[in-house]
Amino acid sequence: MSCFRVLLAIIFPPLAVVDKGCGSFLITFILTCCGWVPGVIAALVILNKDNNSNTGYNQGYNQGYNQGYNQGQHSNLYSNQRPPRNQSNGWQGW
Repeated sequence: MSCFRVLLAIIFPPLAVVDKGCGSFLITFILTCCGWVPGVIAALVILNKDNNSNTGYNQGYNQGYNQGYNQGQHSNLYSNQRPPRNQSNGWQGW
């Protein structure tokens, strides 16, 4: 979030988020019409959310998933391999 964007969000909040999408602009515009302070808060939240866009969460999730996959901890749900047979002789759990 640059200083120019913060100043723009304080002076006229909808103009600060005009490139974030139509929904962000519309929400900020409506909140600014209801009151200047809610518009400023919405613009600052939208600008801050763009900088912290959950990339750490997604990277951590993908890294953990790929690590489990590479260690053979994935299911064979869509593969052509049959699951290993159970060596028992009868019903399980009944």
